[in-house]
Amino acid sequence: MYALRKACGFGGTVDEAAAFCPQVEALYPEKNSALWSDMGTMIGTDAFRTQAINWLSGAVQVPSESFDEMDPVGVDPRWETMGLFHDYLLGAFPLVHETLSLTKVNTYGLLYEWTGSDASLKPGLLAAHQDVVPVHPNTVNEWTHPPFSGYYDGERIWGRGSSDDKSGLIGIMITIENLIAKGFKPTRTIVMAFGFDEETSGLQGAARLGDAMLEIYGADAFAFIVDEGGGFTESYGGVFATPGVAEKGYLDLRVDVAAPGGHSSVPPAHTSIGIISALLTEIEKNPPAVHLSRDDIIYSMFQCFATHGTTVPKKLKHAIKGSLSSDKALRVMEKFVLQEPVYYSTITTTQAIDLINGGQVSAVVNHRISILSSVEETIARDTKTFKKLAKEFNLTYTSFGETISEGAPGKTLTLSDAFGNALVPAPRTPISVLSGTIKATYNSHRAIEGDDNIAVSPGMSTGNTDTRYYWKLSRHIFRYNHKNSYGPTKRALSGVHTVNENIEVEAFIEMIRFFSTLVLNADEIEL
Repeated sequence: MYALRKACGFGGTVDEAAAFCPQVEALYPEKNSALWSDMGTMIGTDAFRTQAINWLSGAVQVPSESFDEMDPVGVDPRWETMGLFHDYLLGAFPLVHETLSLTKVNTYGLLYEWTGSDASLKPGLLAAHQDVVPVHPNTVNEWTHPPFSGYYDGERIWGRGSSDDKSGLIGIMITIENLIAKGFKPTRTIVMAFGFDEETSGLQGAARLGDAMLEIYGADAFAFIVDEGGGFTESYGGVFATPGVAEKGYLDLRVDVAAPGGHSSVPPAHTSIGIISALLTEIEKNPPAVHLSRDDIIYSMFQCFATHGTTVPKKLKHAIKGSLSSDKALRVMEKFVLQEPVYYSTITTTQAIDLINGGQVSAVVNHRISILSSVEETIARDTKTFKKLAKEFNLTYTSFGETISEGAPGKTLTLSDAFGNALVPAPRTPISVLSGTIKATYNSHRAIEGDDNIAVSPGMSTGNTDTRYYWKLSRHIFRYNHKNSYGPTKRALSGVHTVNENIEVEAFIEMIRFFSTLVLNADEIEL
């Protein structure tokens, strides 16, 4: 079974002996080859392209924004735009709604099931989110085209959500709609889970969907989960796909300081604002030590660059290869890797002071926790960082319910989980599970052959997706939707989370080809 799964590109593991980034062959549907070919031909037509543009443009025109600190569903009226988005999906994809079952979780979470003919096979889960980052009214004039216009300029579709993440959600819906239209009936059940507050941590949407799926399907019930995440790009003279195979942990550390007040004409030596300023300065002055480990995702990625890239500098390539057995070479590699801010942030536990309140003075320090660390280690480190200053300011110091030191009456320092959503780092997924489908999609979209046109490497984002609530559902979770960010120009122009968000139509079409290939491949191989 292991050999079959590895050959198919849907299973297997990457161990130390295979650290030089082994690749699998492109995986094309066989039982469903005629249908796959027919889908591919259709996807390449002008008529399909026009329809796909209209589908995504229409979705962008629904302003399904989610905001920080919204009240629950049923209380906050701003959630009601999600109902408008549901109406749009119902009208745009009639076959999906006639064929699949649909359960609404917490009113706006969408859980579709396309029931397969073989109940013994684990289902596959395709995930996306309906919500988008809000557009601040003061920035509307900065947009080349109105942010909810879905404007198509002949090359790109513009608007909030065109890339993040309505391209993924609509790409999935287009795939299923057209497979139904062509008479396909799945052997393996396909489930689709669409949250509605991913941009604000997913507590109302994906968290409830995760609980619902755990109740319906059980633990480790899914053969695989694919959600938004990595794509493919050019690096070091090669093309690399980097599906996210792990996620960092998460902690919002709340720092509360209380001290006796008084009139500013007769101030105490240290006000609560002065104290918290010193504490926050202290944590910024003392970031976690960071070192590249052979267990880091970025380490595996650079092994792939060295193996399949053509322009890796000679000294770096020598260090990468030597690092498998030489700590000295690993340190040379580390020095190079940590110069890049994105790689540095991916490897380390980051800390960002992003909220502060006056009155009863408090602040929130956001941590994105290294996959080689833990929530507990992060709390312990923060607790130690503040210990000296707590004594200096004579504060009674409590960290997560534990008294650390006693101080003067009325003077306190308290550390806690700000929002109750701390997250341990995700388990790592074997990379070979998805590789064959990625290669087949890349080749077929360009009408080329071969197994070395694109290399597949482990990847990881610096943030989290809705899959944070799905970890119990599968051991094979991928944050990847095959988005083409080929070169720095494409990445710079995408506008995700800022003004002028857009997606190239050609990239969107290729995403649909990926989802089509994935569904058909998953339907006919052993997982």
